[in-house]
Amino acid sequence: MSEEIKTQDSAAEMSQEAMDNFVSLKKGDTVKGTVVKVEDNQVTVSLGYKYDGIVPLRELSAVHLDSAVGVVEVGQELELKVVSIDDDKERLVLSKRQIDSEKAWDKLQSLYEKGEALEVTVADVVKGGLVVDVGVRGFIPASMVERHFVEDFSDYKGRSFLVKIKEIDRENNKVILSRKEVLDEEFEANKQRIMESLEVGQEIEGTVQRLTPFGAFVDIGGIDGLVHVSEISWQHVAHPKDVVSEGQTVKVKVLKVDPAAGKISLSMKAAQPGPWETAADKFKTGDIVTGTVRRIVSFGAFVEIAPGVEGLVHISQIAHRHIATPFEVLKEGQEVTAKILDFNPSDKRVSLSIKETEEAPEQPARQEKSRAPKEDLSNPNVSLSNQSMSFTLGEKFGDKLSKLK
Repeated sequence: MSEEIKTQDSAAEMSQEAMDNFVSLKKGDTVKGTVVKVEDNQVTVSLGYKYDGIVPLRELSAVHLDSAVGVVEVGQELELKVVSIDDDKERLVLSKRQIDSEKAWDKLQSLYEKGEALEVTVADVVKGGLVVDVGVRGFIPASMVERHFVEDFSDYKGRSFLVKIKEIDRENNKVILSRKEVLDEEFEANKQRIMESLEVGQEIEGTVQRLTPFGAFVDIGGIDGLVHVSEISWQHVAHPKDVVSEGQTVKVKVLKVDPAAGKISLSMKAAQPGPWETAADKFKTGDIVTGTVRRIVSFGAFVEIAPGVEGLVHISQIAHRHIATPFEVLKEGQEVTAKILDFNPSDKRVSLSIKETEEAPEQPARQEKSRAPKEDLSNPNVSLSNQSMSFTLGEKFGDKLSKLK
């Protein structure tokens, strides 16, 4: 009997202690509690008081949540702030968001000043960017998410990554974050590491990332190198898109590495057998070949007889007739037939002749000057037709000629 009395007294003392503690609670106090129930719109927390406290969904996080399920778990201990107390309705409203916010600002300010990154999880995708919970509402503008343009961010929700704080304003509850800054730093570090490992003359594989009129940018392991349009092929290339396409795997040779400028020059044609290396097996002096006029200069024309192999047709070898300039006969892009006069692959020189493939025109026969028959001046009636005279000597001089006989 005495034991029962002691137990009742002990329970009464505990209940009274809980009541005293509860009565001592006021708005703004910080308390600790254990999650006992998780629902879509709220979380129930046991504080060891007369009745449990409620954390509404809006007070669970600094960002919008669709449900409390998955955010916290039963049995998890939370630090909370008392938002309101309603004894009549036995309702105690608590906030996790306010505690997180108070702790967050000092931490965020420290990270901002040190330039350090923090990991975040995308809570929501909104117009203009991404929303994350960093103890307070953090915003990542669309332009600061990736190093490249992203049209649709719908699949970013729930993704976690590192960001840096670009702007912090506690007074206006504003935190702007950037993932792009972290990616830029990673890219530069990787770029320097790769550039230090590259050697001039090294041959590697890469992927064509983008094409421009002046060349192709090739990814060689996280950084891009430029293949100038003149280094794409041994033959003339008007535009890189005529030879390669984005996403294509290509073999390139390193021509130049400039770590200070952050530039890498590459060549696709240098990684392929040179045209002059195989030309010796294809051509010899005396061959008749077909080629394309690539360049015209004052002293002749350069004709491509194989990809990367050009020969010179001197102006004197263009036509049988005299020409003042090659432009009189030829134009760039024109296909012509020529004869190889001299072939020297070691010096990369070919002399060609177009006129040697054409039959020389016949020379016109010289016409002898017609001689008029000698006219008998003793004949007084002879006509001086060559002088266009319509009279005879006899008519002019009469019998004076007869006296000269």
